[in-house]
Amino acid sequence: MSKAFSNLLKHIDKLPHTKKEQVYQWVKRYVEPSSPAGGRLINEMRETRFKEGFECPHCSSEHVVRFGKYNARQRYRCKCCGKTFTDTTNTVLYRTRKGNEWITFVDCMFKGYSLRKSAEIVGVTWVTLFYWRHKLLNALKQMDVEHFEGIVEIDETYFLYSQKGQRGITERKPRKRGGKSKHRGISHEQVCVLVARDRTKATVSKVACMGRIVKPKVEKLIGSKLSNENILVTDAWRAYKTYAKEKGLEHYRIKSDGGKHVIKGLYHIQNVNGLHSRLKQWIDRFKGVATKYLDNYLAWFLFVDSRSNESTKQHIKEFLLSSFVFEMTDTYDSLRQAKISI
Repeated sequence: MSKAFSNLLKHIDKLPHTKKEQVYQWVKRYVEPSSPAGGRLINEMRETRFKEGFECPHCSSEHVVRFGKYNARQRYRCKCCGKTFTDTTNTVLYRTRKGNEWITFVDCMFKGYSLRKSAEIVGVTWVTLFYWRHKLLNALKQMDVEHFEGIVEIDETYFLYSQKGQRGITERKPRKRGGKSKHRGISHEQVCVLVARDRTKATVSKVACMGRIVKPKVEKLIGSKLSNENILVTDAWRAYKTYAKEKGLEHYRIKSDGGKHVIKGLYHIQNVNGLHSRLKQWIDRFKGVATKYLDNYLAWFLFVDSRSNESTKQHIKEFLLSSFVFEMTDTYDSLRQAKISI
């Protein structure tokens, strides 16, 4: 028996990395069956989602009673609207029979595996995993910063507008491997991503507009998170100067052509620029991202970057629970047919 086991280990050692991951996940499921793991996940999700008491996902009423079970999951009935629901209604896990597979997939997401490689490991088609990814991210991007503290660094970065995956494009020729803009510098072909970050690392990173950032977009994305106590540090773009003046905020401008990147030894935008650099390097692995999904990837990046891209059990659980507590009613069709709105 020990000789057979020794031969098995030698055989596993010769396998390619993806096959080793499959063996690892299979052994993991055998040692820790999926139903208990999935059950614990559902229980933790319910406790997190309904920590302030049960609430009907249809009408928000608190008059809820238990109403039997459906597919081994507790069902509830609202006494106001009469509709029934389960712990997973209007969440990422709604109408899914998979439990451990979601945990395995998030592990693959942290490790940066492609959808096809993840599909081999998880045992689900890569197309299904694409929709799983965006269901998770559509929920995750609802996480937001309530307010900034102290010094707030603001700067923008740009991505070439992309219609990756879209068929029947008639207004221009398809780009090969992402391609290049027809115009030099910042143009209407560039998607502006605004990044604002305070010194406690509270961060907003969202698609703002096409081309150069404008004052109304700054107000829309971060205006409600700023107070008179905040100090803005930006580059020299005039929209920031006008915005800070109208808001009555103390403002320092870093002029890149002046050779001075730090004012009074304290005011700079190096934290935001470092985030931009890590974002560009991280997003390169996807060989281009459709602009309509860019906000999803920005939310994903902020989550993993704040946890140093480490695929630990705690980080995987945080990722799943953070996604599950937000309402998510998207279907495969609505995700596929989504339109960009800027």
